[in-house]
Amino acid sequence: MKARTVATRLPTLLLGTALALAAGASAQDLGRYSEDGLRAELAGIADVESAVLVPMRDGVGLSTNIWRPKGATGPLPTVLLKTPYNEHNPRGTTARLAIEAVRHGYAFIVQNERGRYFSQGKYQILGYPQTDGYDALSWIAEQPWSNGKVGTVGCSSSAEWQLALAAMNHPAHAAMVPMAAGAGIGKVGPFREQGNFYTGGVPRTLFAVWMYGVDNPLRAELPQDLSGPMRARVAQYNDLDASKPRVDWQKHIRHLPYAQLLSSLGEPPGTFESMIGRGPADPFWEQGGLYHDSMGWGVPALWFNSWYDVSIGPNMALFNHARTVNSDPEASANQYVVIGPNPHCQFWQLGKDYKVGDRDMGDASFPVGEQIWAFFDRWLKGQPKAFPASTPHVRYFTMGANRWQSDAQWPPKAATPVRMYLRSGGNANSMYGDGRLSFEAPLAAEPEDAYRYDPTNPVQTIGGGDCCNGGLVTAGAFDQRPIEARHDVLVYTSEPLEQPLEVSGFVDAVLQVSSSAKDTDFALKLVDVAPDGTAWIIGDTMLRARYRDGYATPAPMQPGQVYALKPTPITTSIQFDKGHRIRVEVTSSNFPKFARNLNTGGANESEDAPVVADNAVHHSADAASYIELPVVKH
Repeated sequence: MKARTVATRLPTLLLGTALALAAGASAQDLGRYSEDGLRAELAGIADVESAVLVPMRDGVGLSTNIWRPKGATGPLPTVLLKTPYNEHNPRGTTARLAIEAVRHGYAFIVQNERGRYFSQGKYQILGYPQTDGYDALSWIAEQPWSNGKVGTVGCSSSAEWQLALAAMNHPAHAAMVPMAAGAGIGKVGPFREQGNFYTGGVPRTLFAVWMYGVDNPLRAELPQDLSGPMRARVAQYNDLDASKPRVDWQKHIRHLPYAQLLSSLGEPPGTFESMIGRGPADPFWEQGGLYHDSMGWGVPALWFNSWYDVSIGPNMALFNHARTVNSDPEASANQYVVIGPNPHCQFWQLGKDYKVGDRDMGDASFPVGEQIWAFFDRWLKGQPKAFPASTPHVRYFTMGANRWQSDAQWPPKAATPVRMYLRSGGNANSMYGDGRLSFEAPLAAEPEDAYRYDPTNPVQTIGGGDCCNGGLVTAGAFDQRPIEARHDVLVYTSEPLEQPLEVSGFVDAVLQVSSSAKDTDFALKLVDVAPDGTAWIIGDTMLRARYRDGYATPAPMQPGQVYALKPTPITTSIQFDKGHRIRVEVTSSNFPKFARNLNTGGANESEDAPVVADNAVHHSADAASYIELPVVKH
């Protein structure tokens, strides 16, 4: 980090043992509290300032709640959580974080993004991190109760805005804990998902569903000249929380054109409409609050990611970028990550007898809160022993083996690439076909595997990584056999393993494909097949064929011509046990997680007339289709 220009003032308050004794229940007990119990606990240990309008550089005020330990008389380190959600009366994880922050001697701040609830201005997704975020840090550092050091924390939306802010290297931004922050990433390494809007150029439907609930262009607002005390008073009984009509997303997600998914409900034009007409390489993506790997990095970070989240690949690629960009050597040297087996943001649920989807993970316990506050104590209080430099930079849960492991890097240093080839006699259709996954490359031409993709009858999504989708998909490990029985799903399966095989890192793939259509999608899935036949999804990826040569140069396919497709990697840590088999599925849809390709080659999102595509996967000595596994040998 560059030298901090904000004065660091030593706190004069003695908070240690006395505060802990006054705090009531232990941190472990907080998960069993009701919402009212959490608020009562917080009210008992903290003084609060409510609905304070913190001024931004353009005069807009952001509504802010500040909790400080009762009776605190000296400057304190501060933890900031910024959110587009209704958190003025904290609940769930936010309430828990507030209680733990106060118990540990921190001021804790919840601030609404502009245009949300009691904050003024017009909403923009990610909340203007490089202006509003920067100004919020400056305001906090200038307060008489601040020691000049601020940490940022939060999951999902409360993490995403932290990323572009970290590139600013604000002198008060001492540390950050971004959890499940993928939707804040524009482009990093091979990933160009533009905030989870795409995977491989294919729109993810979660974004439209999430925006329906969050975006509210015609929102109610308080009078701009309302006094501070009156705003605080109104905030006690009016939360300005609009409740939109319920939507049957299982039915409505099929609406075409996809670009009219929300406007067809009667919604006014908003964020979704402004984004859906772009492509993945549109320069406009560079103008918002997304983090791109052309930026630097200036803040020590403790990342929390998970294997069944929506964007684990970009998350881990950004972790590696932050460690190597070296625009601030101290910050790059102090990046740490924890990766659990859980879905999006469910870090506090990790424990004994943990299940993700339908699969048992054994004891997945991890001291989440303990590590967060130890990390902040190191950087905001100057206590290096709280989170020692010897802490492994990478701590990850290996599924299948069901154990936590650690390493100095990602992928683990011991990981070496091993190829497995997609092979068949020309009938890999369904799990009843002759598709096989082999360590041996084909020595000659083999018949291609052909299938018909009809967008009106897409292959159903069952589990995997996803979130925030109105109930369309339940994230996690689920049995894939119901879809592997379909003729339009190609299935390639290895022989039973003679020894356990650990795969930890980025799983790459090359598919040799052809199509009768000008454009179509190819979806690939990695599966762990148990001896009883249960086919657990490990991860998936997808690529729109028009983007095979890059997102900036889309090109149609020519009928019958074979093209090499390289989808973005699947990212995981899984031990395929002895007797298990490794499986790869290939098809052309994964719906409703991903919007369907209508196969026309045109402006897909604005069209409503699909055509059928005859697609094929090829495998021969001079044009092999394969996956490349990062195998860790013990």
